[in-house]
Amino acid sequence: MSVVIPAYNEEAGIAQTVEDVRAWLVERGEPFEVVVVDNASEDRTVEALEPIADGESVRVLRNDRNRGKGYSVRRGMLEARGTLRLHCDADCAPSLPSLPGMLELIGDADVVVGSRLAEGAAVGRRQPLLRRMVGRSFVDLCRLVLREPTHDLYCGFKLWRAPVAVASYSRTHLDGWVFDAEVLAMARALGYRIRETGIVWTDRAGSRLSMPRVIVPVVRDLLAARRHVQREAAAARSARSGAAEPLPVDPAP
Repeated sequence: MSVVIPAYNEEAGIAQTVEDVRAWLVERGEPFEVVVVDNASEDRTVEALEPIADGESVRVLRNDRNRGKGYSVRRGMLEARGTLRLHCDADCAPSLPSLPGMLELIGDADVVVGSRLAEGAAVGRRQPLLRRMVGRSFVDLCRLVLREPTHDLYCGFKLWRAPVAVASYSRTHLDGWVFDAEVLAMARALGYRIRETGIVWTDRAGSRLSMPRVIVPVVRDLLAARRHVQREAAAARSARSGAAEPLPVDPAP
């Protein structure tokens, strides 16, 4: 398994997150790697990782400049080596107890989306009510624009089969934080099976995002992404000579 962690100015907690993830993977007893993609952090994120980054079980990829979270996750997913690839945000350690259930579900799916909204979710600290209401409305707008039925598009805990991750991420182009919506819509358009399951989650305190400031460019990006997804899906269908089956994937491990 590869665990891909995007990071930007995460010096306060990134080392502990990587330690927690690595400890879980060691206990699992299967080969693994943790891939941290640093998005040109302006703090000591990279320095915090130096004592544990051995270049094998823990690797750090550094963007040459701030290219966005979407670029960082895409880079990590495409450079990862595992047959299963988990997108895990820098504050995802509390969700690790939900990973065994997601590993079971991947046997009958190609992507398993961890969700704060699905049945079985256990959310600890939450954002203030008003922010949650605004956020929920925004997610519903994204779902509508991209016609993507996944309820919790932006939860940073998603498990992918490697061939599906490569097929989907290699076709996406959004570099900002709404990349999740595009890549899930791409996977579904390519015919892959997506499962959503409730997970343990704790919202981080505070937020770096101002919704009024980003709403117009985000909607513009999503409309462009919808057209892009449709073109890519059509091209994939044409390449398969009109076959009804999705792109091939390896059997579940």
